[in-house]
Amino acid sequence: HTDKVGKITRAQAEEIAKAKMPDLTAADMDAAVRTIAGSARSMGITVEGL
Repeated sequence: HTDKVGKITRAQAEEIAKAKMPDLTAADMDAAVRTIAGSARSMGITVEGL
């Protein structure tokens, strides 16, 4: 996805990861944040601080 439609901070990605943790296969919070960041990037959202 080349069009950037918005941005979130690492702290916001961590909040999303906390809420989604039961649904994620991530082993720890850092892995969960990376998963969320990857999903966000694929939707055209820039993740600042990663």
